[in-house]
Amino acid sequence: MNLFKPGVKKLIENKNANGLKELLSKNPNLANKGITIPYDLTCRVKAHPLHRLCDAVFAGRISDDEAVILAKILLENGANIDGDKNKHEGTPLLAAASLHAEQVGIFYIDNGADVHYTYNNDGASALHWAAYCGRDLLVERLIKANVEIDKPDKEYHTTPLGWAIHSLQTIDKGNEHNQLNCIKLLLKNGADTKKLDEKKSDYLLRLSKDDRDLQNLIA
Repeated sequence: MNLFKPGVKKLIENKNANGLKELLSKNPNLANKGITIPYDLTCRVKAHPLHRLCDAVFAGRISDDEAVILAKILLENGANIDGDKNKHEGTPLLAAASLHAEQVGIFYIDNGADVHYTYNNDGASALHWAAYCGRDLLVERLIKANVEIDKPDKEYHTTPLGWAIHSLQTIDKGNEHNQLNCIKLLLKNGADTKKLDEKKSDYLLRLSKDDRDLQNLIA
């Protein structure tokens, strides 16, 4: 008899959907028990399994689609879609938005995630992070969920539009995705350019120089 059956973390690492389903059917409490970051032997900080799936996507060890399959199994076995929100921690949706797990984030929203929640420390929303990371499909889904477009964060006092622009200003190639489309989506849905600081406003004008669509949106 095998006394050392793999736990949730190891099953995620092995992308073992059937094994995860079997484990949680016998121990459903594990669907909400914190685990350390998959594939990281040094991590000692535990977080909700729905959060840690996003870490695995960010590490490039599992795909968005694979993570969605595993997340579905966790939810079917009682995982809280908002993770440790009641402990005032970041939610799985915030993790998905900030860790480039775009399809996972959309899946969480479709399954009732709190799209308005902001982490107490900085007040950044899922929309802030999705815009910063250039994840336009997630930005679009959040907008459809009626999130507040112009709510500033607490640390930088900047709107999601400002976060998307700042991401382009930093010229971080590792974070370069669809920020421009995020900017256009936010503007199309009423983002207020008057809430930008002078540097971001100037950058937006320069960005629009050769982009007629963007010119029309900020006219």
